[in-house]
Amino acid sequence: MGVYHEQVLPRLVNVLGGMQAVAPHRARACAGLHGRVLEIGFGSGLNIPFYPPAVTAVCAVEPSDVAWKLAQDRVAGAQVPIERVGLDGQSVPLPDDSCDTALSTFTLCTIPDVRAALGELRRVLKPGGTLHFFDHGLAPDEEVQRWQHRLDPLQTRLFGGCHLTRPITGLLREAGFELHEVEQFYEKGSPKVMGADSLGVAVSP
Repeated sequence: MGVYHEQVLPRLVNVLGGMQAVAPHRARACAGLHGRVLEIGFGSGLNIPFYPPAVTAVCAVEPSDVAWKLAQDRVAGAQVPIERVGLDGQSVPLPDDSCDTALSTFTLCTIPDVRAALGELRRVLKPGGTLHFFDHGLAPDEEVQRWQHRLDPLQTRLFGGCHLTRPITGLLREAGFELHEVEQFYEKGSPKVMGADSLGVAVSP
């Protein structure tokens, strides 16, 4: 993968993802999490401060050893046990129906086989379990979409496979999730091509 993707990019994502403007959206995405939580794309643990008291344990899936190392102070200070259970959201090493809720922030845009990952989330979630998500993807406006398609090849190279053009809510519906409380908006302070966000809760029937 090279030094940039293995060493530099996780540190860059830690800085960009930790910006104060993103914090309220992380808090909203984490609201309502409870019980045993599966978090895919755990990264450097930027969601930890926003876990509600109802969370009893977190199963973290994170492919980057550097990101996991960056998370260690946050993990050590967490109010709940956090265990790194796997490296690949496309193949989660947990039993069926073993998690109450799940969390994905800025992961569905990047994971290589997003459909496989969503299938794994449905498998691992208990019936009626919820996936809380906050991600950027395909914009609702055609002019912005045209620029997203133009810039997507560069985006994927610079940001470790992160796509600008994934239809987040459409992918969730295609995977069989029922969407609740979904909000789509342009993130303030971010270019529209990169800040077309979807935030909400998806229920696994």
